[in-house]
Amino acid sequence: MFASRRALLIASLALLALAGAAWWLRPAVDALAFIARAASLPGTLATLAEWRAVPVTREPVFEIDTRHGAIPARLYRPEGAVRRAVTLVPGVHMDGIDEARLAGMAEDLAASGIAVLTVATPDLQRFRVTPASTDIIEDAALWLSAHSGLAPDGRIGMIGISFSGGLSIVAAGRPALRDHVAFVMSFGGHGDLPRVMRYLCSAEAPPLEDLGDIVARVPGASEIVIQPPHDYGLAVVLLGVADRGIVPPDQVERLRSGIGIFLLASSLAAVQPERAAAEFARARDYAGMQPEPARTWLGWVNDRAVGELGPRLLPVIDAIGGDPVDPALSPERAPAPSAPVFLLHGTADNVIPSTETVRLAAHLERHTTVHALLSGLITHAEVDRPPSTSEVWRLVTFWRHLLAR
Repeated sequence: MFASRRALLIASLALLALAGAAWWLRPAVDALAFIARAASLPGTLATLAEWRAVPVTREPVFEIDTRHGAIPARLYRPEGAVRRAVTLVPGVHMDGIDEARLAGMAEDLAASGIAVLTVATPDLQRFRVTPASTDIIEDAALWLSAHSGLAPDGRIGMIGISFSGGLSIVAAGRPALRDHVAFVMSFGGHGDLPRVMRYLCSAEAPPLEDLGDIVARVPGASEIVIQPPHDYGLAVVLLGVADRGIVPPDQVERLRSGIGIFLLASSLAAVQPERAAAEFARARDYAGMQPEPARTWLGWVNDRAVGELGPRLLPVIDAIGGDPVDPALSPERAPAPSAPVFLLHGTADNVIPSTETVRLAAHLERHTTVHALLSGLITHAEVDRPPSTSEVWRLVTFWRHLLAR
């Protein structure tokens, strides 16, 4: 009898060990499946992604009221129990919640058992980074946290892509929201907006030697490559500072309109090349009809003349950096969230340099838990590089922590 009891005890302990292993491994398996879906990985990983995916309902667009007016939103609801609800906000892109990569990420997250609310701010759709965008992100997150069917504990996750990543961190630290946030994630985001603008104008990012051992502690930080800035980002900078003496006051809106046409064409280039070509032609025609100096500035924009634009904008950006910059635009200038922060960035990002994630991690870790990763698989907020085993495992580890929140 003693032997049978001993065998039963051993069997029970084995079952508990297996259950514990399954409990620990589930977030890792879900993370690997999510990455396999997001990066369209082939073979066995594709089978795993399909096996772990739950059906998702993409609900019709509806409106959420914010202090800056009603904004469109869409909910991606997984079948069965919802493990967590998150807001997902795109960066500077005209398509807002209809942007294809954003919708794909929302589907992939929802297939992991997470309800995803996509919202876009009107200013970011107009290629403008403004404090109103931070307000809207905060209001949308508060709306979701009050939705008992999706957030029964009153807490949600927040994910922002590109510039909305930094703005989401600012929103998560505000008094009305901070107790309702389970985690906040910045995907290719910024820590300090004037510093990013200076990089876009000068192709230089401050070195990281002043941050102590942070480079050794952030995976991938030692692999950072500072690239020449993308002309798209520099056009966004010019759009934002057009009223800073770049042109006479009566030409400001003309200059902004011309930049807007160029940015619209750039956004279309990858998905609708024929329409993009027509818009690029319209941008050149529009520039030719403008008075000087707006005509010259728009000529540089249309010619992607980073070497002409950057040096001329740099003094303007340096002046802004000395201004009392609105803390709503930069997480390093705003109260930090109390929730864990997840920072993901490409090692060679040429819109927002990956040094921003390292500096932001160093700033935030004095206030909260920070999980940061720089990956060679990512360009600017998009997983689109050939995978390696080590890089995939880093991403799995990162997403395992996030999906377990």
